[in-house]
Amino acid sequence: MTEEADLSLNAVRAFVQIARDQSVTKAARSLGITQSSVSRHLAVLEEYFGAKLIERQGRQSRLTDFGRLFTDAVAEPLDTILFTARRMRRRDGKGASHLVVRTSLSTFAYTLLIPNLREFSKEMGGVTVDITSALSAPTSSDSFDVLLTRDLTLTEPADRWDFYDEQLVCVGAPDCVAGRGLEALRTTPVLAVTSRPDILPTWLRGLGLKTSDVISGARYDHHYLALPAATTGQSLLVTPHIIVADLIRQGLLDVIPGSRAPSGMQYRAYAADRGANPDLAHAFCRWLTRLCRKIAGEEPARRRGDHPSIAKTDR
Repeated sequence: MTEEADLSLNAVRAFVQIARDQSVTKAARSLGITQSSVSRHLAVLEEYFGAKLIERQGRQSRLTDFGRLFTDAVAEPLDTILFTARRMRRRDGKGASHLVVRTSLSTFAYTLLIPNLREFSKEMGGVTVDITSALSAPTSSDSFDVLLTRDLTLTEPADRWDFYDEQLVCVGAPDCVAGRGLEALRTTPVLAVTSRPDILPTWLRGLGLKTSDVISGARYDHHYLALPAATTGQSLLVTPHIIVADLIRQGLLDVIPGSRAPSGMQYRAYAADRGANPDLAHAFCRWLTRLCRKIAGEEPARRRGDHPSIAKTDR
């Protein structure tokens, strides 16, 4: 390769991903390309420099001293380039009718958001909404317009809506709950959801109960697995009201009277400044706020930025 040859930005990006993942295979998965393509990008870059950038040790790829020096120099500027490009692009003219929503609230998306998206699409003239689910905090290289979360914080400029203050209720199948109050806890097992270990102790404290006041039932990883068990079995489930509101309306679940308690958790929507469709993202957050208010029967949530609250996140 001659000295006049252009440096491949794709090769640099592939190498930086290898450095982060410490694996060519994992880098390929992160970039969404084949392993052979990543290896080819690496070979191009090493030929350009005339020096080795990584050393393979089993399945891991470790940086050479030269590779570490280059990574330290280019990783942050590369993130800035990719961030700026994503912020400025308009998805080839399709941005006005396309929205990407990322969420860490998979059960909320499954039970409430997705079933109602048709309403939002119709209201906005046929908008397409993509839903992606991830539990990890988003990075500057992730592409989305809106983040829905309960436990993550968006550390970049964004407008924020607090659209639901989580309320916990104890529910069960109608024939399991009928005519019973909290005394049902002493004779009917309560299902556990291991992805939310905070729910049961928080709910017990809110009602002035103790762990010894309930019978432990089966364990499930997520609420969307526990919900069918609650609707079809002889078990109770302590859960956020909003994710079972539709099942209650359908008559598949009933709430034990007097079992409502606040969890102290807040569901938030962030409309990222870097999104391609800020106006559409804001419209979506307003629509979601109205939807949750209607379903939960709560007072309107306010956007952080609407008087008299603070303006926006910017960290």
